[in-house]
Amino acid sequence: MRVLLISANRTEINMRTMPLGLACVAQAAMREGHAVKMLDLVQEKDARGAIAAAIAELDPEVIGISIRNIDDQTMLNTRFFFYEDNQIIALVRKLSRVPIVLGGAGYSIYPKAALAASEADIGIEGEGEAVFNMVLERLKNNETLEGLPGVHVKGRGLMAEKILIREPDAFTLPDPDLLIAATGDAGDLWIPVQTRRGCPMRCSYCSTGAIEGTITRKRSPKKVVEWIAKMESRGVKKFYFVDNTFNLPPSYAATLCKELASASLKLKWRCILYPYRLDESLVEAMAEAGCFEASVGFESTNEKILRGMNKRFRREDVAETCSLLKRHGIRRMGFLMLSGPGETRESVGESLSFADSLDLELIKITVGIRIYPGTALADQAQKEGVIVPDDDLLTPKFYVAQGLEDEIREEVARYAAKRPNWAV
Repeated sequence: MRVLLISANRTEINMRTMPLGLACVAQAAMREGHAVKMLDLVQEKDARGAIAAAIAELDPEVIGISIRNIDDQTMLNTRFFFYEDNQIIALVRKLSRVPIVLGGAGYSIYPKAALAASEADIGIEGEGEAVFNMVLERLKNNETLEGLPGVHVKGRGLMAEKILIREPDAFTLPDPDLLIAATGDAGDLWIPVQTRRGCPMRCSYCSTGAIEGTITRKRSPKKVVEWIAKMESRGVKKFYFVDNTFNLPPSYAATLCKELASASLKLKWRCILYPYRLDESLVEAMAEAGCFEASVGFESTNEKILRGMNKRFRREDVAETCSLLKRHGIRRMGFLMLSGPGETRESVGESLSFADSLDLELIKITVGIRIYPGTALADQAQKEGVIVPDDDLLTPKFYVAQGLEDEIREEVARYAAKRPNWAV
């Protein structure tokens, strides 16, 4: 079938976001013999014109649209990206009457609500490489979509519960042309790399479990590095690992770093660390393999708040992690997420003071926590009357410690005013 795949995201925050997930779906569809064209709207100045031209050129039989983020997770002056995405969906519907299939991380958090609020026909919740091909086959043969895992049909609901891809290596990482062909200078791009899917940590506020599940499924480190080498041969020099916990499991991370170092590639990369039982030998291996920056999402340094967030680490682990990174010349970016359940003036002050003592290169602070469906935070918010039981949470709602928001913002602003490396 002729398939047009559109990445609806048009937002660049800090760096251009490349549609890795959609490229993986495109690669899988091409492997099955489908004629696929991929359109990344963040690269298009005239989205309307680019979509119209792509439809005219390909005359697609199916159009897939990837929804990356629903909003910017910022409590003040929230930007509701799904409103912009819905305009793209409406434009596609105006230009074509073929089936529109939604997917992507943002869609997968709200599959029922997002499909109902749009003019799309079908949605795929969860990983799309295998299921999208099943949908294409059924549509090609004019067959029902009954029984397809994770597939939602407008007006009919969920066809069957989603399933996880147990062996990610069964689906190859995308050809470089799917990500970098139309971007100009590849040396300026940050290319995302996902080596593992699923996160078992179950942090109280996190949506990863809804998107990828809680079972960790790993790609072969050797195949990941082969793909990175292929990208590097095309001029790409910068990568970021989007795995939620790069250092877990430690043995896998160590093997990956060893493979990277052995490949002798001229590149630099960044990652996200979970500050728990981080061994210095792994940090040393990361540095030798080209890691130049690590994000440390500690969110709070108050023990009570950390337990409420279901964090496994303690403040001493955060300090040790940051010290190890500094010792091996790796830049450190820290994150604080203030005003969650149990937050007090004292706990806020404790977290700010401790974060300041870490002397990080950059600290990002948010006040108010986005509430995602199916999380422990959503359950807590419902018990406290912050949200109502039938709220689908597609429209952004935030948890903020009652009566403390203004005080917290004032205290954060006071700290940030004297610290240029603090972003609020």
